[in-house]
Amino acid sequence: MKHIETKNVNAYYGENHVLKDISLTMKANTVTAFIGPSGCGKSTFLRCLNRMNDYIEGFRKEGDIFIEGEDIYDKKVRVEELRQKVGMVFQKPNPFPKTIFENVAYGLKIQGVKNKKILEEAVEKSLMKSALWAEVKDQLHKSALSLSGGQQQRLCIARTLAVEPTTILMDEPASALDPISTAKIEELISELKENYTIVIVTHNMQQAARVSDKTAFFYMGELIEYGKTKDLFTHPKHERTENYITGRFG
Repeated sequence: MKHIETKNVNAYYGENHVLKDISLTMKANTVTAFIGPSGCGKSTFLRCLNRMNDYIEGFRKEGDIFIEGEDIYDKKVRVEELRQKVGMVFQKPNPFPKTIFENVAYGLKIQGVKNKKILEEAVEKSLMKSALWAEVKDQLHKSALSLSGGQQQRLCIARTLAVEPTTILMDEPASALDPISTAKIEELISELKENYTIVIVTHNMQQAARVSDKTAFFYMGELIEYGKTKDLFTHPKHERTENYITGRFG
């Protein structure tokens, strides 16, 4: 089943044409990795999927993006509701300067959930799903900023999960973490895809090979190649893809 579909997406920052005719589909309950050198458009494209670029002055988009059959740029779409369905985890962990509990409950409280029992259940469930519950269950009222970097990133994932999205976007979620924390995040991605559709931008090609079902290679704003991860890494169809994954440029 198509979960995300983009058709001829072009994006501009002022006069700068940063995405050129990007068309691809992503199925539900899969992990798709975007790879390519810095400045190739992969993060811009990721942020098109939950309209994060709307905040950037001079940004404009052409083409269509559908998530679960809905045109997410339709005037009827409320961006707050879209971002609830399409959660985002950033490169650097960004917990709020609040308690662990308050961080996870934040989105639900904004939605107007006040029932203490519902909040407690949602916090526990989200922390379990993000593989953090065992480590923090006795410290829920400690500051989130007291956690390690890897724990903070899993807390940000729990915060995203609490509002029950269908899609999770991850912009280099492990690039600021040590190898052990990175391995935990990768393991978590593999578990989460049972219930969510995940799109990840990564500079780490080994990571893309380990966690993703399909990989898209971007270069100079163009989608050069998109296919099953194993095929793309072992039998790339394009010379530019091969040059990038073998380290000849990038």
